[in-house]
Amino acid sequence: MIRLGTRGSALALTQARSVAAALGEEVQIVTVSTSGDRDEARNDKSRWTSTLEAALLHGEIDIAVHSAKDVPGELAQGTWVAAIPERQDPRDALCGCAEIASLRPGARVGTSSLRRAAQIRALREDIEVVELRGNVDTRLRKLAEHEADAIVLAIAGLRRLGREREIGGILDLVPAPGQGALLVQARAGDERARAINDPIAERCVTSERALAGQLNATCATPLGASAVAVSEVEVTLTGWIGLPDGSHWIRDELTGPADTVGAAVAERMLAAGAGELLQRAEEMAAA
Repeated sequence: MIRLGTRGSALALTQARSVAAALGEEVQIVTVSTSGDRDEARNDKSRWTSTLEAALLHGEIDIAVHSAKDVPGELAQGTWVAAIPERQDPRDALCGCAEIASLRPGARVGTSSLRRAAQIRALREDIEVVELRGNVDTRLRKLAEHEADAIVLAIAGLRRLGREREIGGILDLVPAPGQGALLVQARAGDERARAINDPIAERCVTSERALAGQLNATCATPLGASAVAVSEVEVTLTGWIGLPDGSHWIRDELTGPADTVGAAVAERMLAAGAGELLQRAEEMAAA
């Protein structure tokens, strides 16, 4: 039997069940409460993963299933990325209307993501972006109660929860690194989950995570990274980094080998001034 650790949200459990089914053997799902679930350490990306990693290292679970976008660049020592299963659509959905352009000046768009907020502000400076937290159902309820005129959610999450009908339109934003993908973490040497790895998803997510790592991105960094496989070796990687208020941003795109293109795009973005934007974004987030 494989003991599979996951967070206890509806989306996390749905994701865990999909991995359990793909593994094709007896699996026990173990629910672990993280600091992110308790709304602690809000600016620390590891709030979603560190408790699961600890359970993994202590032998309480055999594998951990994460949303890839929540996983920090450095895994806990003694663990590895055992699999990245086939990826869902990584794009962002607009719920409540069909497109950003149709919103009235001063309309309220809800999101908890600095990346989404920055890119929306870059598109429409006359829109008010408001912080909207909670799980998918909670956010959709807040939309129905008119706490916002529209909200932004991941297409992948809506589809996994059977809420695809809530999608009003697709936003032309650069997604978060790893968005739409799951990441299965195991102790070093444990390859039982390797059979469900998807090579295309692995190449794309690996290059996206490499870009974020090379830029030393944190939760206070409005960063987007999206890769599309173009051959068995190469991907086209798009990177976006900007200020939280959307006033300044840098976007770059490059095709190259999946294992090196992340570093290459990061180098080009740093040469274009990304380092200064990173510092200013951190300062604005701390203010």
